[in-house]
Amino acid sequence: MPARVISVIGGANSSPSNLDLAERVGAEIAKRGVILACGGLGGVMEAACRGAKNEGGQTLGILPTDDKEHANEYVDIAIPTGLGYARNYLVAKAGDAVIAIDGSAGTLSEIAIAWFSNKPVISLVQSGGWAAKLAGEKIDDRRADAVYGANTPEEAVEMVFQAMNWK
Repeated sequence: MPARVISVIGGANSSPSNLDLAERVGAEIAKRGVILACGGLGGVMEAACRGAKNEGGQTLGILPTDDKEHANEYVDIAIPTGLGYARNYLVAKAGDAVIAIDGSAGTLSEIAIAWFSNKPVISLVQSGGWAAKLAGEKIDDRRADAVYGANTPEEAVEMVFQAMNWK
């Protein structure tokens, strides 16, 4: 069976409270034995990776640049793509599900990609940004569900497990 992966998406520039939420999401992902994928840079991505590493987890960073050295220090496997924002497609596709924290246009693109790829999208409501705006919303009619709204990092990861029917 292939490894389970959750993509964590969110802004490179985020508030201290959102960075704390991201770190807690990363920790919870690692505690449950799931690999964390992200864009590999700073902000939410770095905080989530730090949380995962603090719990002994594995992290994958899909970078927009050509250089592995641009990955944050908590990335185990860095994949330099040279694709710029087009790498958002790979970040969204890499996960079995996506957890959104805060976020601007890049996060919005990743949410849309996950949506049309039929992957569960869980938004951490209290983080604001596109995550809060889309929580509980259907992006379009191609799916019966909506973007799940979670109130805590632990609830966000649990929602992934429920949506994926993981034990």
